[in-house]
Amino acid sequence: MEHPKVQEIIEKQVLTVAKAMEDKLDEEISALDRLDLDDLEVLRERRLQQMKKMAEKRSRWISLGHGEYTEIFSEKDFFSTVKASDRVVCHFYRENWPCKVMDKHLSILAKQHLETRFVKIHAEKSPFLAEKLKIIVLPTLALIKNAKVDDYVVGFDQLGGTDEFSTEELEERLAKSQVISFEGESSLNASRSGSQARSVRQSTKADSSDSE
Repeated sequence: MEHPKVQEIIEKQVLTVAKAMEDKLDEEISALDRLDLDDLEVLRERRLQQMKKMAEKRSRWISLGHGEYTEIFSEKDFFSTVKASDRVVCHFYRENWPCKVMDKHLSILAKQHLETRFVKIHAEKSPFLAEKLKIIVLPTLALIKNAKVDDYVVGFDQLGGTDEFSTEELEERLAKSQVISFEGESSLNASRSGSQARSVRQSTKADSSDSE
């Protein structure tokens, strides 16, 4: 029977892997031990500079209107908005039920993704833009990077084809086009986002009486 031999080979392989991991850990510990006070000060200063730059970025983003989902009322404002921010999600809308669903999700994401400007513009009141960007189906999201439209989310087809899509699904779709930063895990708390998804549908249905 070969079972004892197989067992012996497996044990040797496990020991080899464990030894390699132990050696790697020892190397990392040794590297940390070799750091003197000057090295630690350099690392600390580098980290402080990174934090300072991020704080400056956040301050600039907030001054440009990031962190809120706002409406722009003219085509001129559209061009100034996309020039000012590196990444913009612009919702071309009209007063109807599907656009109100999209509004609710974008309002949530605008607060979660400070790095991106979230805006909306009335498509029928912006005929030049609608024609230039070939906006036909509403809602349509124009995903803009460096003042150029890079991608579109048209209607709900890419979100499951239904208004029951979650905020996380829209977040992942925007991340796919790299118009928002995304680390592979939703920025929204799972339990909290579940209640938000329900409230989105409930609140939009409550508002639907005045929609077209």
